[in-house]
Amino acid sequence: MKDPESIPQLGELVRILNGRDNGQFACVIEVLDNRFVRIADGDKRKVDRAKKKNILHIERMGIVAPEVKNSIIETGRVTNAKLRFAISTYIDDNLLKEGE
Repeated sequence: MKDPESIPQLGELVRILNGRDNGQFACVIEVLDNRFVRIADGDKRKVDRAKKKNILHIERMGIVAPEVKNSIIETGRVTNAKLRFAISTYIDDNLLKEGE
């Protein structure tokens, strides 16, 4: 069995490694079990049509978006706007610094 550290957390930002959305960023909105999560990005993949994804097919970024995690814990859902904001903030803060 995998250790708990390998399972993504709610609100964690991930990069998709396999499939049609390869290379795009998304946020974990639900952990189904120790093998699958549901992800959405608020733009092309909305919350109401979240993608079930094997954790072997995503790369964890190691960043948890607090606004997404708190919204899911408090209300049981998150808005597409919060997902877009969290992902764009991560991309602006981290990826642009790497590519300068």
